[in-house]
Amino acid sequence: MMSAVDAHWMQKALRLAERGLFATTPNPRVGAVVVQGDVEVGAGWHPGAGQPHAEVFALRAAGSAAKGATVYVTLEPCSHLGRTPPCADALVAAQVARVVVASHDPNPLVSGQGLARLRAAGIDVTEGVLTAAADAVNIGFLQRMRTGRPWVRAKIAHSLDGRTAMASGESFWITGEAARADVQYWRARSCAVLTGADTLLQDQSRLQVRMDLLAQRWPGHPQVKPPLRCVIDSQLRVPPEHPFFAESSAVLCTLASQPERDLEPYRARGVTVLQAPALAGKVDITFVLQQLAAQQGVNEVLLEAGPTLIGACFRHKLIDEFIFYQAPRLLGSTGRPLMDLPLSRMDEAINLRVTDQRQFGADWRIMARVEGTSTDEVNARTR
Repeated sequence: MMSAVDAHWMQKALRLAERGLFATTPNPRVGAVVVQGDVEVGAGWHPGAGQPHAEVFALRAAGSAAKGATVYVTLEPCSHLGRTPPCADALVAAQVARVVVASHDPNPLVSGQGLARLRAAGIDVTEGVLTAAADAVNIGFLQRMRTGRPWVRAKIAHSLDGRTAMASGESFWITGEAARADVQYWRARSCAVLTGADTLLQDQSRLQVRMDLLAQRWPGHPQVKPPLRCVIDSQLRVPPEHPFFAESSAVLCTLASQPERDLEPYRARGVTVLQAPALAGKVDITFVLQQLAAQQGVNEVLLEAGPTLIGACFRHKLIDEFIFYQAPRLLGSTGRPLMDLPLSRMDEAINLRVTDQRQFGADWRIMARVEGTSTDEVNARTR
């Protein structure tokens, strides 16, 4: 049974892990606390790829006080040599007495080997403390390691009558500033933002993280690794001069059959071009997500698109979670729907399970998943 003491210190480690929420891609977010007796003697978190891991920062802070101490870490210590030395070895060298771990690391290079190394050195290991909370912090990393696909959230701003834009496509602004600031939080914590050609042509959006709005939602977090900004454009309808392609983090996802001469203007602007096979004449989005995971280490994707692309992703079971922003206004029966999802009978209706709802200004944010896809169930299926 998990002790109250272990839960207390693991909560502290989880809060530290969240300090890397916007910057650790492609690595997981990890926090660590070193406790001697009932006193914290060291703490740390992983700030980003290529930098020391949380355990190393915590042990440095503890110094000689780490000997005989208990270390609380939110993810299994690594056991392989990557950009940095193995954390399991650092814990052994520090002569800690006990290590308490929240989540297993499904990375094949670790996957139980870190804990085995600690036990082989005579260190007492306790597992499974606040696992669900720790898994939520790294839900995308865990899914990428287990399935080869990132965790996909679909963001949809809509009216009370379920419309996302007027018939003309006009949608500025359905929601208020507080809700739009919350969107920046989800953009910032995502490794990639995915949209479609229709959305870019209609809105002229760059889909960048607005730091001024993010500061309203998450004060004191200036360190943000800009997410990749990806557009699905099978016909190359978005011109290379579009503002979306003005930044180096832009990715054009198009068909593998596109002639190189048509792609060169995009490459000349520094755009990464991902050519995908066709599926019913369109870009194979499953392939795109798999490639983003494999080539770019993308853990979490925020889907900000129109009803056509969101509907296609949903029909192919690529959406893991919805973020609905519901504004208290009516846009009328000719407005655009939430997604292109043609259903004709009540027995075809899809049930969603609401996981969280809260108010932002006059608007409501509703988090939901398709019924039967809780985090625990997803993890169980993919282990």
